[in-house]
Amino acid sequence: MEPTPHLPHAPLPAYYRDEDDHAQYVRRIFDETAVDYDRIERAMAFGSGGWYRRQALVRAGLAVGDKIVDVGIGTGLLARQACTVIGEQGRLIGVDPSPGMLSQVDLPDVELRAGRAESLPCETGEADFLSFGYAFRHVSDVDAALQEFHRVLRPGGRLLILEISQPSSRVSRALVKFYMRRVVPALARVVARERNSAELWRYYWDTIEACIPPERILQAMERAGFQQVKRHTELGIFSEYTAVRP
Repeated sequence: MEPTPHLPHAPLPAYYRDEDDHAQYVRRIFDETAVDYDRIERAMAFGSGGWYRRQALVRAGLAVGDKIVDVGIGTGLLARQACTVIGEQGRLIGVDPSPGMLSQVDLPDVELRAGRAESLPCETGEADFLSFGYAFRHVSDVDAALQEFHRVLRPGGRLLILEISQPSSRVSRALVKFYMRRVVPALARVVARERNSAELWRYYWDTIEACIPPERILQAMERAGFQQVKRHTELGIFSEYTAVRP
């Protein structure tokens, strides 16, 4: 089933009834599993996630003293690395629709705001840099989210979207799918406190598999008015989408 243009992926009936139910499902599953998220992520990434996130931020142009809006801050995994780059002169605002995730953020100097990518609780031109880490697949409207990112960035401001993409090789896709769809949920059942954590990580892969291809993400970024739109990949699966607001 081909998704409509504004959706990051076709509806997934195994998890929610329809698109109206989508946002409620995403908020609920992240609320219920927030306490386990960091523990499972560290095990899944073999402890390398923090190093990679920092490198991606630097590659995208984050600098000392920047004011950054981190959309979909979650438990603060990307924000923590951003704070090490911007230093004491910088400022970070974290936005997330999940109260459960926000309650797990342990970054005293970060300002937290409840909100969704499609309607950010931010002033126009408020940010030098906007990051969106591994949450693109969870939005309800790709175009609306990107238009909001464009609005919140000042002229010359930089955008970084981190996502996981399917490998181009059939063998690699099968291996990654087995790891993400079977191994990670099994790992979650072992280390998690909440019973729904395994479901979250199954959903995680299913959204990756169903997500619109990278070329359509790049087209959507250009459609929103961004320039210098690029995609960089690491290990064939970690996609870094970058752009500049003119």
